[in-house]
Amino acid sequence: MENKKIKLPSLTVQILIGAVLGMALGLIIGEPMKNVKFLGDIFINLVMMAIYPMVMTAIARSFAENTGGNVGKMSAKTFKWIIIFTFISAMIGLALGTLIKPGAGIEVAAAAEAAEITQPNLIQTITGFVPNNVFAAMSNGNMVQLIVFSIMFGIAAGKIKEKTGNDNLVQWIKSVNETTMYIITEIVMKIAPIGIFAMLANVAATTGVAVIFTALKFLACLWIGDIIQFLLYFPAAAARCGVSPLKMPAKFAKMSFLAVTTTSSSVVLPTKIEDEVTKFGVSRKVADFTGPITASMNSCGAVNCYVIVILFAAQATGIQLSWTQIGLSILLAAMMCMGTITVPGGVVGTLTTLVVSMGLPVEAIALCIGIDWFSGQARTLMNVDVDVLVGMLVSKELGEFDKDVYNGVKTVTYD
Repeated sequence: MENKKIKLPSLTVQILIGAVLGMALGLIIGEPMKNVKFLGDIFINLVMMAIYPMVMTAIARSFAENTGGNVGKMSAKTFKWIIIFTFISAMIGLALGTLIKPGAGIEVAAAAEAAEITQPNLIQTITGFVPNNVFAAMSNGNMVQLIVFSIMFGIAAGKIKEKTGNDNLVQWIKSVNETTMYIITEIVMKIAPIGIFAMLANVAATTGVAVIFTALKFLACLWIGDIIQFLLYFPAAAARCGVSPLKMPAKFAKMSFLAVTTTSSSVVLPTKIEDEVTKFGVSRKVADFTGPITASMNSCGAVNCYVIVILFAAQATGIQLSWTQIGLSILLAAMMCMGTITVPGGVVGTLTTLVVSMGLPVEAIALCIGIDWFSGQARTLMNVDVDVLVGMLVSKELGEFDKDVYNGVKTVTYD
């Protein structure tokens, strides 16, 4: 008889099953389920093993590939709008996380048991952004210093390619990035359902039914954040471009559906660029330039989510963050968006790095990871739609925005 391979559900479904089973058994069985926590610890250790080279090379790659001919008027305008949207989204996340307090009512670890967070002043914090020894920064897990080094290294690699025509260094950066991304998304993520099961079984056994209400509060924060951003960004971008925002929902429908169902900015990228040109009136030149850059660096939905996750972790552990630490967490969340969110599953490493960098226990985000597919929908939807707004605004400022295409008076094709 021929052996038939059993077709397993997708990784996303497996993680959801692991999360639900973990919470259910933790609630039903209780205390004994805390003994499986070590499996979750192994999973997190595997993620952390590759996260630093992955983040460093992702950021270096983004900057290395966007120097030279791409640096100029269009680049400056693109990054200007990326920074503006990212800052506003981070502030919205801060406000929602502070008002709704999604982590309140669930105690993952007592404040005294959580890692102690130092209270540096502003000058010390800013000075600490710059590493004097990148290897020491890697050893100590100082992600901000590693990001600063990666940006400078990426720019330098791009300049070498531009001046000499030799792209060996850029190709090496890409190879390391793809290798580490493969390790995390293809190998480590295979055991993610087990890791998430173990972590949430421990959390549910410790906190009880509050874990379900907490998950709903967290997701509510994200979707409320999306609604607020849509209400702010759509009318503002439309007004600046001199068009009606009422036409936007129908134009966004196709790419928004893809964003929600795939939770991947990379998958949506071709559709997004084509729709920018054929539906939104963005010039082909601007769409081709801003599309890939915004896919990896404009992450309004992600930064909104990351800020809420940090506040969630602090609230769940009873730790009071200072304003300096909150400012640092916002900056770190924004920097972590660069080139690290375009594939489903990669957010596990990002969230882990964020809470570890802030001195918070990883256990605090087990619930956030377990329901990541749902939060990924909110993140990707916002990321993709705002990418288009950046394209519209840049095209308008360069005098290349076509109102007739936007209004449906003229038809163009992307070819």
